[in-house]
Amino acid sequence: MWKLKIGEGNEEDPYLFSSNNFAGRQTWAFDPRAGTAEERAAVEEARRHFLINRSRVKGCSDLLWRMQFLKEAKFEQVIPPVKINGDDGVIYEKATDALRRGVSFFSALQASDGHWPGEITGPLFFLPPLVFCLYITGHLEKVFDEEHRKEMLRHVYCHQNEDGGWGLHIEGKSIMFCTALNYICLRMLGEGPNGGRDNACKRARQWILDRGGVTYIPSWGKIWLSILGIYDWSGTNPMPPEIWLLPSFLPIHLAKTLCYCRMVYMPMSYLYGKRFVGPITPLILQLRDELHLQPYEEINWNKTRRLYAKEDMYFPHPLVQDLVWDALYILVEPVLTRWPLNKLVREKALRLAMKHIHYEDENSHYITIGCVEKVLCMLACWIENPNGDYFKKHLARIPDYMWVAEDGMKMQSFGSQLWDTGFAVQAILASDLSDETGNVLKKGHDYIKKSQVRENPSGDFKSMYRHISKGAWTLSDRDHGWQVSDCTAEALKCCLLLSTMPSEVVGEQLDPEQIYDSVNLLLSFQSENGGMTAWEPVRAYEWIEFLNPTEFLANLVAEREYVECTSSVMQALVLFKQLYPDHRTKEISRSIEKAVQFIENEQTPDGSWYGNWGVCFIYGTWFALGGLAAAGKTYKNSLAMRKGVEFLLRTQKDDGGWGESYLSCPEQRYIPSEGKRSNLVQTAWAIMGLIHAGQAERDPIPLHRAAKLIINSQMENGDFPQQEIVGVFMRNCMIHYATYRNTFPLWALAEYRKATFITHQRLQLP
Repeated sequence: MWKLKIGEGNEEDPYLFSSNNFAGRQTWAFDPRAGTAEERAAVEEARRHFLINRSRVKGCSDLLWRMQFLKEAKFEQVIPPVKINGDDGVIYEKATDALRRGVSFFSALQASDGHWPGEITGPLFFLPPLVFCLYITGHLEKVFDEEHRKEMLRHVYCHQNEDGGWGLHIEGKSIMFCTALNYICLRMLGEGPNGGRDNACKRARQWILDRGGVTYIPSWGKIWLSILGIYDWSGTNPMPPEIWLLPSFLPIHLAKTLCYCRMVYMPMSYLYGKRFVGPITPLILQLRDELHLQPYEEINWNKTRRLYAKEDMYFPHPLVQDLVWDALYILVEPVLTRWPLNKLVREKALRLAMKHIHYEDENSHYITIGCVEKVLCMLACWIENPNGDYFKKHLARIPDYMWVAEDGMKMQSFGSQLWDTGFAVQAILASDLSDETGNVLKKGHDYIKKSQVRENPSGDFKSMYRHISKGAWTLSDRDHGWQVSDCTAEALKCCLLLSTMPSEVVGEQLDPEQIYDSVNLLLSFQSENGGMTAWEPVRAYEWIEFLNPTEFLANLVAEREYVECTSSVMQALVLFKQLYPDHRTKEISRSIEKAVQFIENEQTPDGSWYGNWGVCFIYGTWFALGGLAAAGKTYKNSLAMRKGVEFLLRTQKDDGGWGESYLSCPEQRYIPSEGKRSNLVQTAWAIMGLIHAGQAERDPIPLHRAAKLIINSQMENGDFPQQEIVGVFMRNCMIHYATYRNTFPLWALAEYRKATFITHQRLQLP
């Protein structure tokens, strides 16, 4: 059986190191002797249940580690199930019992180091490049044994669409990029050209060929296929590494771009500059024949540069971008690749790109900023020195990315341990069940304190285009190292809230100097318009987004301000100001005022706010109303609050809940979910947004209806059912936060219970 291990390193591995003894590290190991016959049967039943229901619920329930943890905690639900029948109203006792049931279940899922595990997956272009990299380097079977590969195959099969293709994410329609990548992945994992479950390979290949073959794959795919030798570098748009030699004050310099864009194209430019091609094995030669409509040697590669499948084109290239690519291809690249510039300039550029790669690797303990970058940097290190320490350090951190659930083994974006724990702690605090949760809060507090980044990136970090990180929290764990504004704000809120409670219950409070460091970092994210960015201050002009070379994602090139980040930071600063009224008071007050203006200006005409990291307008509206409320805005004194409330009330469904389609994100307009069914996580966001705006005092009936839905949806053991995935990034790609289905319904029930039952009287539904 597969087992989740927490906080484990390997003292005998000289290539694995940590800044805080691996707190928050999550790794999976297979033990063929583990588990009883009953436990193994339960795992198989979970796999079978997911498979037969995958057309209805695409995100897994993340059950394997939950089964393990519940057993280890000897959890037994002792509070009877709560159901509210017919027209019966919600009473305080039932709301309390449902909350206690959920909190007791969720508390049993806390890891030994205090965080809440859970997968953060969903995109279907994460795993294949890792397989490609290990295939090229000859490490595929060394890193992943038969059990690993078996679960990888399971994951690929589980998320193949009926038409034979794979979507950008598990709920998406098939696209060329992910279909080609997953087909090649299947072949490298040992499947034949017509093999795989339910003729998976044959169906996928037919999907590809019906749309013109892999020459129609978008730019990231063209790069990976060029690396593999299934495509030719001359059919890609140039990414000359010489861009790193340009003065950083130039508006097009990668130093000014969003950190994710910078970290992706840094190793890509190295690989392009090297024109690296992996070993041309018999399998690669077969794939050339299988995936192209004409003989490989006869393809006009220059023509294929502009071929893209229509299914992939979320962000078509503007004409100006294609002109830039043509100029680089026709005029610049031929000069840079000829003597003497190929020796004088290109080799210098390649060394500089590699210097940046090593710097980022070291400062993230070889986790890197995310899974797309991880694989590219790892491959670059192998190309530089196949037997070198840099590559070996990369290998040691591969387990940090892998996750196993009932739908198989997948690659995570990079983990959300801190993010999930920050919300979990706030939800449990809101429950006012400290007598039952004291130890849980203490462990969560301890994890958050251990996870704070205590230093800036090493050396002259500004020359490496990095921002300060001292006082930050990351999305995952401290070793990751990358500061995030809303993660820092949510963690800081936890520390501040817990500092008001007895230390013997929740542990010692965070040192004030560490709190000041966090506040300093948060203030640094604010732009002139009052909004807060996510990772770094804005460096690029907005127009640079026209140069976005990634056809299936948007908002990738320039850092920008986000409503959710702004709200989180506002709430943290307001709370800090209350507890530390003499520290940078005027600066903080002005920051909050500017943030209010930004949030008000971002409101859409229908009263909602666009959500950048969750689906979608309900998510953004919850954050916006929370930020405005923290700053003292109310339904009476704020038009924005009133319009936000009207949006939420207008979109409430007949069953009392809310449900929004993920299509709202790419289409940037509110689209309700299909049918009458609500989504419990989105319902929780709406409840909390309405409570922020004082709905309980004006008319609690919408809240009662929504709370009744959540209570009646609770499962027998206190869990909640998995529904549609509700995370998103770069506007077009959905992501699955498996822990959300527990955290937010519990948090909403807790806030509802406090807001509507000031006295414990029965409140009837109409």
